[in-house]
Formats: sequence, structure tokens, C-alpha cells
Amino acid sequence: MSAAIYNRKNPCLAKLKKAVRLSAPDSPKDTRHYELDLSGSGMTFEPGDSLAVLPTNDPGLVEEVLAALGCSGDEAVNDLDAKPTTLREALISSCAITVIDKKFLQAIVTKVGEPAAALAELLVPERKEDLAKYLYGREVIDFLLEYPQAKFEPQEFVATQKKVLIRLYSISSSLKAHPESVHLTVATVRYESRGRKRLGVASTYLAERIDENTLIPTFINPGKGFRLPEPEATTPVIMCGPGTGIAPFRAFLQERAATKAAGKAWLFFGEISRQTDYFYAEEWEAYLASGVLTKLDLAFSRDQERKIYVQHKIVEAAEEFFAWLEQGAIFYVCGDASRMAADVDRALHEVIATAGKMSAEDAQAYVARMKEEKRYRRDVY
Repeated sequence: MSAAIYNRKNPCLAKLKKAVRLSAPDSPKDTRHYELDLSGSGMTFEPGDSLAVLPTNDPGLVEEVLAALGCSGDEAVNDLDAKPTTLREALISSCAITVIDKKFLQAIVTKVGEPAAALAELLVPERKEDLAKYLYGREVIDFLLEYPQAKFEPQEFVATQKKVLIRLYSISSSLKAHPESVHLTVATVRYESRGRKRLGVASTYLAERIDENTLIPTFINPGKGFRLPEPEATTPVIMCGPGTGIAPFRAFLQERAATKAAGKAWLFFGEISRQTDYFYAEEWEAYLASGVLTKLDLAFSRDQERKIYVQHKIVEAAEEFFAWLEQGAIFYVCGDASRMAADVDRALHEVIATAGKMSAEDAQAYVARMKEEKRYRRDVY
């Protein structure tokens, strides 16, 4: 029997099986481990894949938007899939009210006129970067409150919105180790901007708005470029996953244990403190003891006066790291694209240049060959 095919229009409706807070109570972070039940769904995945989750919006924010619109929420509308519903339900399940569409901004400008002249200037194509900076930390509610004179009919307002976005989370389990379930490692996003508390839509959906009876729409997003070598291959693997970037490597190591993979494995993990945020510590130690994991390097940035990150650990281990690369190792990186991945990339070049006794240009060429040979694989976001 072929595997069931799921997508946004035909999601697999999973249920919460388990939720555990990984961060200690005194941690400034709130990272959680989730297990979703896939029993009977037929949904399959490989280590390196991501789970797409279709969340709903925070009801409190929805009520604020309704109040700003001067609506009760019971008004009849068609949602963004043209399905009849109420305005409240459309704002909860269909509209991405934390993401601003230019259609919405243009509608504000058209309705308000001169008081929105500065906003109108930002909407020209040449001001794209300025507009992005201006929108950073703002949501739909900010504009409704700033321009109360902009009056929308319920259906008109819905039409100005983007569809609620799916969120992709790297899967942190192997089906060989955990049949009929899928695990996620998710940082709950909460922050303040412009005097308002903001919530990450999907992360707080998982943390606050689901229980064991909630049907969670999901499907698999294949990570075809982020795969382990065949179990019998002796190819070494080096994995760098600070924070929630650890997720796919938990899946990798579960898979390696289940398949008795032949090659060596080296894991770099980093977080703020060993005491509060050493996720899955017992598992890593057990893998080290059993030989599934050959080496483990940890970087806890706040546990000493000088901040230490994974890139520093890579540079410290330059000679051995380069030796593994010379043995054909695949280097995997998962996590934050804006800072971590760039810092790790610089560390990789430095290691190759110093340990390999190469010029900067030759180190660049070495990395380029790694990419061509698919030995430098990144899942960054």
C-alpha cells in the first residue's frame, strides 16, 4: 500500500500525544518538546524532513482586531479559500493578521488620504527596503489603531489579508525509533515591540492553544538535500545544531542507532546555559556511551565570562575537524540563518585555511567543492 499523500489542502489531522518543556523554569527561553500522534494516518517521513503545521491565530489578538474594526465578529464573510464563515473565524483560521500585505497598506492609504501620506511614500517600489524596516515589529492591529478613520466592511477587510502561513519545523525523531509519531523541538516566541506584547503564531499555538483533543493540520515537507549517508557507508558526519537547530540531528542519531550506521558522528550543540537549556542531555550522553555518537562538543554561551558559541568550538577543534573533512565527512548545519550559519561558515573557512595550510582563496575553493559534492548541507531559517 502506498503512503498517504497529505498537503495544505488535504492535511493530516494529528493529535498531541506529549508536550514537555525542555528549558528550565529559570531560563529566559521557553523551548518545548512535542510528540504528535500519527496512528493510522499512513504519513511517513525521513530524517531531515520538516513538519508543516497550519496554526490558528491568538483569539485575544483577533478580538482586538475586531474591536478596532468596529465589528462583532459574527458578520458573515467568505474566508480566503472562498468558504462561507464568520468574520471572527476567518480571522482565527484563514487570515495572517500578524503579517502585513501591501494590499492592506494601500487600502489604508486610499481610505485615509493625506494623514497617510508618509505611508504612501513607502509603498513605491524604490522604497522597498525602507518599507521593510518600517514594518519590522508591526502587525495589522498597529495600523488599525494608528488609522482609526480607515473604515472597512468585513468582507473588504478579509480581502486585504494574506493567508495564514504554514510553519515548517525540522522533525526531531526517526520513525524507526518512534513509529506512529512525529517529534518537534520548538522555541516559544514571545517578545515586545512598539509597546505591545507579540506572540509567535505557531509556537504559541502549540504551547497554549492545543490539547490532546485538538486536530492539528500537518503535512511533510521533504528535506531532500538534508539526508544521512546510507547506513553501511563509512562516511563521517559532522552535525552543528545550536538551539532548536538540534532537532534534525536528534532524528539523525535515532536513525543511526536503529540502522547501526557504520560511519563516525560528531555533534556540536550550543545554548545559553548547561543548567537551563541543555536539551536532550541524557540522550547525547547515552549515544556517546554506545558509540552511536563519536564526539560531542558543547558551547554554553553564558556559562563563563567570555561568550562561547559553536563556531568557537569548531575553530578550537580545527586539526581534527579538518582531518574528518579530508576523510570525506559531510558537514550539516541547522538553525538561525542570519547570524549562526554565517558565523559557522566563517569558522569552516578558517579551519580549512589554518589546519589545511591554505590561502583564503584555496579555502574558498575547498568549500565550493564540498558544496558541489553535497558535503556541506544547510537547513537554515
